[in-house]
Amino acid sequence: MAAPSALRDDASLVSHAVAELARRTHFPVAFGGLEHNGAVHVTTIVGARTRSIDGLVVHASRGLGGRALVERRPRMTLDYRTSRSITHDYDRAILGEGIATLFAVPVLVGGAARGVLYCGSWAQSPVDDVQARPAFDVAGELGVELHVRAEVERRLADTPAPEGGLGAGAREEIRESYAQLRSIAATIGDDTVRRRLEDVEARLAALTGDAPSASVDADLHLSRREIDVLACAAVGSTNGEIAASLGLRETTVKSYLASAMSKLDASTRHAAVTRARRAGLLP
Repeated sequence: MAAPSALRDDASLVSHAVAELARRTHFPVAFGGLEHNGAVHVTTIVGARTRSIDGLVVHASRGLGGRALVERRPRMTLDYRTSRSITHDYDRAILGEGIATLFAVPVLVGGAARGVLYCGSWAQSPVDDVQARPAFDVAGELGVELHVRAEVERRLADTPAPEGGLGAGAREEIRESYAQLRSIAATIGDDTVRRRLEDVEARLAALTGDAPSASVDADLHLSRREIDVLACAAVGSTNGEIAASLGLRETTVKSYLASAMSKLDASTRHAAVTRARRAGLLP
């Protein structure tokens, strides 16, 4: 079972996702939650006119959301009241809110369903692919956030912190995690999600405990992409591997490396990484 603090973090991620769902889609009601012990616990609701959905717990295979959870694919009903394709265990909550059309999208993490996001409307509202896309995007972004945070927390938990600072092996583990996190963040289009990932990057960078060298120019600044490329180079990735990781052309990677090396007054990528670490720009 997850620690209470982890559950609170999960709840905040769901809260943000549901708010985004309401903002990006045409549905007046949005709600959702994550799976715990075989059931989705709804923790955030936006736009509801009643309190009938409050505290809703949807078990696997039951109702529309339970099917979406088990089947790991979106499910929709245009007329919830008369639908014969789902069980009606949760009529009191859904019909109590007056919902007619209900759309349930699973949140997938590493191929496993970790939760469900719902969109609902009080009138029958057909949904085409264009209208559904924002819901898919929000669920996908939430899945990425959950995956990245879980992976970072796992690595941090597995990293020993001996007295006197981190050992060489632990430092390299943090640097590898940092590079992977930046490569994931580089693929995220949502600014809010990317800023959250950058906050986690800062935590990882701070764990090395290295203070910026006094000999380093305090005004030194690298672009986000230059740091992305250097972070990957720092763990031994080739230009081709960096390009594939960040979704760039190899020539573009070379250009970012050359620019970073110039700013850092370094003649090799190894020297650039060393100077960036001394400047506190890399862990």
